[in-house]
Amino acid sequence: MTTLHLDLTRIATRRSILADLRDRLDGDAQAALDAAVAAAGVPEKHHHDLSEVFDTIDALAASDQVKDDMYAIYGILAQAEATAHGCEVEQTHFHEVGNGEALRNVCAVCLAIEALEPERITATAVQTGSGKVQCAHGELDIPAPATAAILATGIPVYDALLDGELCTPTSAALVKHFVDEFVA
Repeated sequence: MTTLHLDLTRIATRRSILADLRDRLDGDAQAALDAAVAAAGVPEKHHHDLSEVFDTIDALAASDQVKDDMYAIYGILAQAEATAHGCEVEQTHFHEVGNGEALRNVCAVCLAIEALEPERITATAVQTGSGKVQCAHGELDIPAPATAAILATGIPVYDALLDGELCTPTSAALVKHFVDEFVA
């Protein structure tokens, strides 16, 4: 059985998860991943709500599995935003998680996992970081409310917190969707 293990004890951002997955691929596979991300066609625009995100995912040049993973990840994000703001999922409004870069990173993570073909994914507890973060809603405690809502669904958090935002809502959603088991 092929198990992919993610060490999230120091940083658990979407960029760090993507970099880790990309580093597990050989040079040719990295080039293929980069080409697949570019070919997928994620637009640079900002996606304000779940229906806009889903419309964009529908239009991507990617496999059904990648699209299904992306639908699930953005569904997790929308639910977390709804929980954090006390509204219905359909009323959520995406800020940072809805920009083109965030969607492209999520697409790239999904494509990398598809390329690596793990049968199982495990991870350590998640390093959330500590302090304050400036975002569209002003200054918030770390973890931000949407991140905390996702982590509260059963994702263990690393005890020794480092400074800064080291787990974002998007990365928490990636972990929630992909990780089968948390181990030391």
